[in-house]
Amino acid sequence: MTSSLPTSLVAALRAARRVAILTGAGVSAESGIPTFRDAQSGLWATYRPEELASPEAFRRNPRLVWEWYAMRRAAVLAAEPNAGHVALAELERLVPTLTLITQNVDGLHARAGSRDPLELHGNITKVRCSVEGTFYATWAEDGDLPPPCPACGAPLRPHVVWFGEQLPTDVLQQAWHAAEACDVFLSIGTSGLVEPAASLPRVAYSHGATVATINLDVRERSEERLFYLHARSGVLLPQLVAQLARA
Repeated sequence: MTSSLPTSLVAALRAARRVAILTGAGVSAESGIPTFRDAQSGLWATYRPEELASPEAFRRNPRLVWEWYAMRRAAVLAAEPNAGHVALAELERLVPTLTLITQNVDGLHARAGSRDPLELHGNITKVRCSVEGTFYATWAEDGDLPPPCPACGAPLRPHVVWFGEQLPTDVLQQAWHAAEACDVFLSIGTSGLVEPAASLPRVAYSHGATVATINLDVRERSEERLFYLHARSGVLLPQLVAQLARA
C-alpha cells in the first residue's frame, strides 16, 4: 500500500518557514542496509548486537568489535543513497530552513547532498581516538587492529554511540531546538521507540507544528496537525518534492 499525499500537509509544507525531519533505519533499508539488529549473518550470527556495541565489549575484545564494525562499514560504503535520501536533499532547497536529524550512522544523507545532517548516533564511516576523542576520516589498517591513534597510540574506535553512552550534547540540543522552532516536522522510517529521538515529534507538536509520520509500521490516519502515512519514503518523498516544486 502506498499513501496518497494529504493536500493539507502539502499546503503546510508550502507555507512553512522552518522544517525539521527525523529519519531512522527504514529510510536506509531501501538502500539495502540491514537494520542494526538484522545485520547479523555468517560468523556474526552467533553474537547479539548488544554484545558488540558497548564500551565494555571494546575493552574486553577490541579487535572483535573493530572487525564487526569493519564488516558493517563495508556494507554501508557499498550502498547508494536511494530516492528518499535524494528527495530530502532536494527538499532542503525548497524550504527556507530545513534541519535534518538522523538516527542512522551510514552517512547516506550527506552522500545524497543533504547539508550538515545532525547525526544523533554518529557516523560509522569515521573513527575517533578511544582516549582523547580526536576524529579521523581516514586511517591505516595495515598492522594492529584496532589501528592506533596517530597522536597518542590508543586504539581507534568507531565514531558511533554505543549502549551506555550519551548522545553528543551539542547535536541533541540542535535537534531539540529545531523541533521546538519548526512549522512542520516529518518523522520518517523510525520506530519512535528509541529515546530521546522518539520525543522530538511530540515536542514539535506541542509547540504548534504540523507533524507527519511516514512509515510502513503505521496505520493510515489523520487528525488536526497530525498525519500518519503508510508508505515507503523512497516512493512518497519524491512525490512530495515534485508537488512542492510545482508551487
